[in-house]
This record gives sequence, structure tokens and C-alpha cells, in this order.
Amino acid sequence: MFDALKTKNACVEWIRGFFEENGKGCNAVVGISGGKDSSVVAALCVEALGKERVIGVLMPCGDQFDIDCSYRLVEHLGIKHFTVNIKDAVEGLKASLPKELELTSQTVNNIPPRVRMATLYAVSQSCNGRVANTCNLSEDYVGYSTRYGDSAGDFSPLAKLTVDEVKQIGRVLGLPCELVDKTPIDGLCGKTDEDNLGFTYAELDRYIRTGEIEDAEKKAKIDRLHRINLFKLQLMPTFEPETV
Repeated sequence: MFDALKTKNACVEWIRGFFEENGKGCNAVVGISGGKDSSVVAALCVEALGKERVIGVLMPCGDQFDIDCSYRLVEHLGIKHFTVNIKDAVEGLKASLPKELELTSQTVNNIPPRVRMATLYAVSQSCNGRVANTCNLSEDYVGYSTRYGDSAGDFSPLAKLTVDEVKQIGRVLGLPCELVDKTPIDGLCGKTDEDNLGFTYAELDRYIRTGEIEDAEKKAKIDRLHRINLFKLQLMPTFEPETV
């Protein structure tokens, strides 16, 4: 049985330990999307470090229909925040690429999260910070993240926690229910995560934790996504020359 309170407390201590060893006195910099993951990570950092050492960064790309959720979170936590609209940077990059280069839809979809990560590091380096990764185990398991985009960061509080477990921790933290239980949308093409994946997070979480799933087709899809996306979770392969 998952103990949300015990796990929350342990994660808070882990964050404190990380900053003691990797940035004593530094700030936690969190990209705030208005969803459960960034909300929970920001709240964990506030409990671990104090609200004075947590900086939220809101990064809409043009108009963001649910930006109010992001503002509600930073106001709820009482943390300092910056809003950086990345639309000009995204459009500028696309316009700067060679005209003969035909951008795929996946390329176009992945430019914003990579620009957002560059933005987070610009803020972090200017504010004595460490960037929080906000991916969870369920997303990582099937590669539902952008390499060197939202999959990057300096520390990752949720990487070993499923979607359901993250939600339970959010409730223990006292976060507004509309943030914890908000239907996750990928922020790239406007579809829900589950529409894109072809299975629910409940099915995925159960499969990850128990190995059980009734639908053979969904099992095969999850296994395939996990296999082809493992490289996102591994260190970059490096050539090892022979020593003389």
C-alpha cells in the first residue's frame, strides 16, 4: 500500500539533502505548467527549502488557455515567479532554420519544450538556482517527454512515482484539487495525454506496479514504447578509448 504522507516526507528530506550537497543556499527553479507534476514539485520544494528559495517560471507560447492555473499555483504557494512568453523565440528559431529543411510535425512540436528548458536554465543561472525536473515515472516509462526539453533538469523528485502516486502526494500537500486532478494535456498538440498514448494512466500505473493488464494490445503498445524510449533515461553513450 502506497503511503503518500511517508513518501512526501521522505521526498522533502531528499530535496534538502540534494541542495546541501549540490547547491547549499541555491534556489529551486520550477517550470510551472499549471498541471499536477509542476504543482507537486513546487510544493515539495517550498516545504523542503522555504518559499523564499523557490522560483516559478511560467512559459506560455503565445496564448495559453489554462494559464490561470499556473498563476493560481504560484499565488497559493506564495513564491516568486517570472512569466516568459516563448512564442517569439520559438517562431524565430523556426524562421532561422534553412528553408530547404522540411520540419516534421514532431520537430515542430518539440521546439517549445526545448526552448522552455533553455529559458529555465537562463533564469536558474541568473538566480543562483537548480532546475527541477517535473517528469513522473509513468511518463518516463513510455517516453512521454521531450529529450533535452522537459526531460532535463538538475534534480527529479517525481521520477520514481506514478501519476496516481503523484496525485496522492498532491492531496497530502494540500494543493487545490483542480490542479491535482486536472486532465493532463501535452501542451504540444492540444490533445490529452491519454488520447495520445492510447491507454489510461490508471492502466499504465497498474501495469508498472503489478505487471497486470487485461488488454493484450495495450500491453504490447506499452512494452514497445518503453523499449524504444529507454535511451531517454540513460546517460549519453560515450566512446571509451583503449588506455596505453
